[in-house]
This record gives sequence, C-alpha cells and structure tokens, in this order.
Amino acid sequence: MRPDPTCPRCGGELRAPGLWSSSWQCGAHGTVAPYTVIARPGPDALQHVLSRAQVPVWAPRAAPTGWVISGFASAGDEREGARAVATSLTGPSPLGGGAEMLLICEEPGVGLGARHAGLPGPDPGDGFGLGPPDAKVDAAGHPTALWSLPTAQDCAAFVGEAKARWLWALVWPATAGVLLYDALELADLRDGYVEAELAFGSVSPRLAAVPPVG
Repeated sequence: MRPDPTCPRCGGELRAPGLWSSSWQCGAHGTVAPYTVIARPGPDALQHVLSRAQVPVWAPRAAPTGWVISGFASAGDEREGARAVATSLTGPSPLGGGAEMLLICEEPGVGLGARHAGLPGPDPGDGFGLGPPDAKVDAAGHPTALWSLPTAQDCAAFVGEAKARWLWALVWPATAGVLLYDALELADLRDGYVEAELAFGSVSPRLAAVPPVG
C-alpha cells in the first residue's frame, strides 16, 4: 500500500480531488502537485517514476564509492504526470561517517527542493544566482552551475538550472557538501541506463521528512 500523498511544500495532508475541486488541495498552500514516496527502492520503483516523469530523473553517472540509491519520490498526479522527482542517495562522507544526498528536479513553483532544504520556498528566492557559482556539475553532458543557499539545518544546499528545470543538490551533513566540489556527473535516467550499474539500499526516511523552515 502506498502512503497517502502529502503537500510537496510542507508535508501536510491533502484533500483529494472531488465534487468541489478537480485538483489536490493543501490547507496552507492551495492547489499543489501531490507528493508520494515510493516505499521500496529498486528497478520497479525506478520504472514507475520514469513512466510518469515530466522532468529529468537525475542520478550520478558513476556514484561515489560506497553510495547507493535509497529511494525515489515524485510530485504530480495521474493526469499531468510528475512535475518534480527526488532521487535519494546514501553513502560514506569524504570526511568520515555517513551522508545523504537528495537530487531534486522540479518545475518552478512546486516547492519540493525548498521544502527539503528547510526554506520557505517555493523557489530559491531573492538573490539566487548573483555572483560566481559555488559548484559545478555535469548534467547530461552540459556544465551546470550551482549556487549555495543558507539553511537553518545541517545541510549543504545547492541549486541551479538544467534542462530548463530547477536542479537541487542537498547533502547532509553540511560538511559532506564537499562532494559537490568534485567532478560529479549526473545522468537523466530517462535517457537510458544500465540496470546492473545501479545499486539500491533501504528507503531513506529523509524523503518523507519535514525539515524546520529557516
């Protein structure tokens, strides 16, 4: 059984489409794209996400040593498809201990990246993109600039644009954000992948977490 969809911006309960509305409604944020975490990471979960994704599904082309995919989540309904997709990864931090990373691609206004970063959202906000970028990744073969955003939690938050969508890279703890200073190459799994090269772990609770807003 899949969990009931929640608001991508705040994690709150939603009112399902019915007699008075054709869309999912959040009491705080109005009409939203319903957010659902897939319970078990694996090839079937990936295929489900790919079948609905209207945005890129980002994952490292070659994951850092010891890292595994720890879940997928998406925001969107059956009619419009997924307007945001989150890929969770877990593994060892370069500085010791464990670390987690969320790669989120979303259309403007969905608010999923800001929610997981603990920001008021729904988008990066004023001042984004001013000055030189703080990190760069290769996204589907294109150099992509990322800017860091301050958060109230122990998280390194980076955001940029790739394939005309927001690309968020969120890393916990913040010190593990050094991963983004390496030559990280991201692939859009919609473009194809080799299943044998993907390693899956247990689903991360962080996909369903509701961080405090800074």
